[in-house]
Amino acid sequence: MEEYSTHSRAETVALGRTLAARVGAGTLIAFTGGLGVGKTAFCQGLAEGLGCTDPVSSPTFAIVNYYRGPRPMAHFDLYRIRDAQDLAAAGFYDYLDAGAVVAAEWSENCAEALAAEHPVRVDIRRAGPGPDDRRVTVGFPD
Repeated sequence: MEEYSTHSRAETVALGRTLAARVGAGTLIAFTGGLGVGKTAFCQGLAEGLGCTDPVSSPTFAIVNYYRGPRPMAHFDLYRIRDAQDLAAAGFYDYLDAGAVVAAEWSENCAEALAAEHPVRVDIRRAGPGPDDRRVTVGFPD
């Protein structure tokens, strides 16, 4: 596990941009962390680092946002998704099979189903006295 500290939205975005260089096509990145901790900001940096050209926004109401680029990314909100059947219905596995990097917020809701995909795990938590202080833990599969 790798631990990082960020102290602004810009630093969280930059950390996502850095991680993009370390993931290959068809990689699942499983995010955990509470509401408003910076998961979407991290995904913005991730998309930028992958060369995606579309603006990044939270997929809360759409369930999935797809960002085009030389290394495309599918950005899922799994808050209302509960199991492998729901994942399949949302096209989750199709994006992985097509080689997109898949970023899944609220991954704890489907932890068992996602484990089979050997995800990179990213946990973001509030940490420190500042309003934008975060602790970001990244775990790559063995």
